[in-house]
Amino acid sequence: MTIPHSYPLTARDSGLGTAISLMMKSLPYALMRFGILIAYSLATMVWLVVMLGGAAWAGTRIASAFGVVWFIGFAAVGGWIWAALLRYVLHLVECGHVAVLTELVTRGSIGNGSEPMFAYGKRIVIERFGEVNVLFALNLLVHGVVNVVNRIVKGVTGLLPVPGMDALARLLAAVLRAATFYLDKVIFSYNLARADGNPWAGGRDGLIYYAQNAKPILKQAVWIVILDYVLSALLWLVLLIPAAAITLILPASVREWGGVISVVIAILFALSARSAFIKPLFLIMVMVRFLNLVEQQEVNQQWVDRLNQVSDKFRDLGKRAVQALTPAQTPENVADHP
Repeated sequence: MTIPHSYPLTARDSGLGTAISLMMKSLPYALMRFGILIAYSLATMVWLVVMLGGAAWAGTRIASAFGVVWFIGFAAVGGWIWAALLRYVLHLVECGHVAVLTELVTRGSIGNGSEPMFAYGKRIVIERFGEVNVLFALNLLVHGVVNVVNRIVKGVTGLLPVPGMDALARLLAAVLRAATFYLDKVIFSYNLARADGNPWAGGRDGLIYYAQNAKPILKQAVWIVILDYVLSALLWLVLLIPAAAITLILPASVREWGGVISVVIAILFALSARSAFIKPLFLIMVMVRFLNLVEQQEVNQQWVDRLNQVSDKFRDLGKRAVQALTPAQTPENVADHP
């Protein structure tokens, strides 16, 4: 089999130092993400007040059933819409960020150094809007296939009658999550790098490459899990210490509620900062590692056959890839396509 891609690379090291450097070069995107998350957190607090306050008012002024309906409606329908909207907005921002990072990793500059960062990211997302939305659906297929690969890897631990294997299995689950959490965005980056205009084929090849490079990717994921604990703990301390200091200087009469509010605000800031600044570091590390690993690799036909056997979602990816190349074919013809 031939290598299904060709792209340049200017970033070879997938360590934390390189990730920080690339993060600083694309910092406006991280700041945008942070701003969106903070605004969402504050809006969520308002939404909770309306939900609880409205349920209490309706329950006491009208009837208890109205209060229950108000609460369930806001919690279920409103909560789903609210969360889905945030996920989609962040998805678009992340795709723009990934486009910028891919340029920096493969070519060392954005738009050959002649295009502003946000303009480039916006242009790529608009030009590939169909692919960006496909990626939203592709994410479900990707994680479905990844779960199959992960079960194959995790199955090894279940065959070993070693004491403490449960703890090892939990650690392995955390490592697998770290290795696969960013995989959809890594595959989007891979599609941008190979620039063939077929996201389904890129997704299929990306999953095969993940499977045949699972060992080095998992090794890096171990360090990501450790770094996540360390950096998250430092971030919590940095933000909780000022919150505790503010609580201590408050008057005794308002210290209890003021302290709770300070801690809640610190938690919201910490969660938003972790998502905006720490997680992108790990995305960059996995992305650079992946693009370097597969740069000169052929697709392993044994993994193609194995994934075709164990995952109907992977077979679906293959059919969609063929359909994207030959849109005139019918599903029946595609099913028989070699």
